[in-house]
Amino acid sequence: MLRRLFILIVVIGILGAGGAWWVLQQFDVPYRGFTDTEIFVELPPGSSTADIAGRLSAMGVVRDPLLFRLAVRYAKADRHLQAGEYRFVDEASPNDVIARLRRGDTFNHAVTFPEGLTAREMGDVFERAGLGTADEFVQAAGERSLIADLDPRAKNLEGFLFPSTYSLPRHAGAPGFVRAMVKEFRKALGAEPLPDGMASVRDLVTLASIVEKETAAPEERPLVAAVYLNRLKIRMPLQCDPTVIYALMLRGRWNGNIRKTDLQIDSPYNTYRYPGLPPGPIASPGRASLDAVRHPADVKYLYFVSRNDGTHVFAATLAEHNRNVRLYQSRR
Repeated sequence: MLRRLFILIVVIGILGAGGAWWVLQQFDVPYRGFTDTEIFVELPPGSSTADIAGRLSAMGVVRDPLLFRLAVRYAKADRHLQAGEYRFVDEASPNDVIARLRRGDTFNHAVTFPEGLTAREMGDVFERAGLGTADEFVQAAGERSLIADLDPRAKNLEGFLFPSTYSLPRHAGAPGFVRAMVKEFRKALGAEPLPDGMASVRDLVTLASIVEKETAAPEERPLVAAVYLNRLKIRMPLQCDPTVIYALMLRGRWNGNIRKTDLQIDSPYNTYRYPGLPPGPIASPGRASLDAVRHPADVKYLYFVSRNDGTHVFAATLAEHNRNVRLYQSRR
C-alpha cells in the first residue's frame, strides 16, 4: 500500500514538473492570430494585467490570456507593463510581448507641419493625422505660459510652434505635440542676440513669419527681410499682403482672393493702414526665415514684386518698382 502511494506521488510529481516545463516552453512560442497586415492595441493607463491579457488575446496578439498572465507573473512584470498604443506586425511570443510592454515600446505617429501655417491650419493637419480635433490643437496652442519668458505679451502660441516632423505616441495628444513644437522653436531660436531694430523676440518672430509667407525661395528670404527692415528704419508702412490675409482669416472673411477693398480692413494686422510691425506673428516661420531676419542681405531695397513664377524682383526706388510692376504685373 505504501509503495503504491509512493509511486503515485512520484508520478504526480513527474507530471507536475512536466506540466510546468511545458508551460514555461509556451512562454517562448511565437503566435500571430490576426489576419490584417498590422494591428494597433491601445492599453489605457491603469489597466490591470488581466485587462491587458484579455485585450491582447481578443486582438490576436497572444494565444491565451491565462498563459500570458502566467508569463507576466513568472517575469515579475506585473507592475512594469506600460500603457500606450502598440503596433503589432509579426508573430510574437508572450515573452516578446512582455518585453515590449516593459520597455514602453509604443507606436509613434509622425506628423509633418509645413512652414508658414497658422495655429489653426496646424490644427487641421493634426486632425487629418487622426490624433484629435483641430479645436483641441488650437486650445492647446493657447497655453501661453509655455513662452512667457520669451514673450510676456503673447496671447497664444501663434508663431512659436516650430514647423517640422514630430513623432509622438497617440496619447501625447494636442498638448504633447504643442509642447514638443515649442521645445523645437527654442532650439531654432538659440541664444543669438536680437538684430538691430528688433526690440523683442516677438518682433523677431513676427517679421520672420512675414518673410515666411512672402517667399518660398530660400535665396530670397534675406532680401525680403532686408526690404522690411529698411522700411521699418524709415518708418515706411510695410504694406504686406500676408498680414491683410491674416486679418481676414481672423474675421472669417478669407476666401483665397485678396481684393483692393480688403486692403482697407480696420485691423491692427493691416499693415497698409497701420505702420510698423503687426501685433504678433501671422504664421510659424521656419529656421531659414528666422535666420534671414537675424542676417538680412546688405541691400537698400524697399520694394519687391512677384515675377509670377514663385520668385520676386527687387527695387530700391519707387520708379524702379513701378517699372517692375508694369513689366511683371500689368502684362498679367
